[in-house]
Amino acid sequence: MPPGHPQGGQNPYGPPAYQPWAQGYSPYNRPAPVNGLAIASLVLGVLCCVPGVGLVLGLVALRRIRRRGERGTGLAVGGSVLSGIGLALWALLLATGGVSDFWQGVKEGARDGASISPAKGECFDTPGGSLSGTTYGIDKVPCSGEHDGEVFASFRLGGGAYPGHGPVTAAADERCYGLRDDYAMDGWAVPDDVDVYYLTPTEGSWAAGDREVTCVFGSVSEGGNLTGSLRNDETVLDVDQVAYLKAAHVLNAALESAPDGQDVEDDLPGHKAWAGRVSAALAEQARMLRGRQWPAGVRGPVAVLEADLDRARAPWAKAAKAKGADDFYLSYGAGLRLLDPKQAVPVRKALGLETTPPSRDGSDGSDGGDGGDGGAGGGSGGDRREV
Repeated sequence: MPPGHPQGGQNPYGPPAYQPWAQGYSPYNRPAPVNGLAIASLVLGVLCCVPGVGLVLGLVALRRIRRRGERGTGLAVGGSVLSGIGLALWALLLATGGVSDFWQGVKEGARDGASISPAKGECFDTPGGSLSGTTYGIDKVPCSGEHDGEVFASFRLGGGAYPGHGPVTAAADERCYGLRDDYAMDGWAVPDDVDVYYLTPTEGSWAAGDREVTCVFGSVSEGGNLTGSLRNDETVLDVDQVAYLKAAHVLNAALESAPDGQDVEDDLPGHKAWAGRVSAALAEQARMLRGRQWPAGVRGPVAVLEADLDRARAPWAKAAKAKGADDFYLSYGAGLRLLDPKQAVPVRKALGLETTPPSRDGSDGSDGGDGGDGGAGGGSGGDRREV
């Protein structure tokens, strides 16, 4: 054993000391990787779109960082804190209804910038005073003053992909015209220059979940507007007025169901079926009037109107059985002459309803008198328009 070495060859200073790698052995001393969940947590925390997910990812990231020796502790902590704050804000919005308000704002913004979504019975103005084309910045105003439009109904379209401009406006046109009488039951009280318009979803607002169609009354006159509310329904009228108008609407609906755009010679079966509907409606209207106990001052005028309806029913029933176009015209003409709107004036006066019949143009039966109630919808004859 050489001199100077301790016995057994032991190093007198002990084994050599090595500094262990903090992150595991790496011959090139590469830095430890950053935990991916920590990054995701921070991103979701900043965006605040799904704060619950960001919080969970941050907590999971902290556990993995400690276990694997990865970097990203600050990212995970920051993401967890931001996500926790976001989660608290979402809970507050849900509790106060703020989420609903926020989503409504998103839809209104997508609907080409309209600032409000007016409800039934509300009135509004548009910046240019026009209800045609695309409307921006609708402002709600009192119905007592002048305004561009009055909302009388709204409904939702079905889901699925955007069906296109044509199908959307066609659905709006059909449904809105069918809903107008529920809001303005007395068609005589609606000015002749008033027609139906509608607010419809755009392709952009449809993608944001907007499916609402808003039905609106507006003026067809150049530069025209409305003054005062057109609402006359159960919330405004008394029970006797409502009962009379409901009976009158039975005949109105039958008269408006005339074949569209075809002469009797081209569609005799269709016109005969229409005459049959009018005859049945006349009988139903008379039955509804007889089945009610009217106030003393109304009974006499109602009895006279009932007799007029009975007389008019016979020629319409005959037209429904016509052998040819000439026979139909003969019976139809006689029946039409017996449907004079002026017959309803005494009843309306007794009930306190409008007594001036709306002006009517045209040549088919639906544009004549209607057994004493001259046509639903106020006689507005303008083209149907989309807002």
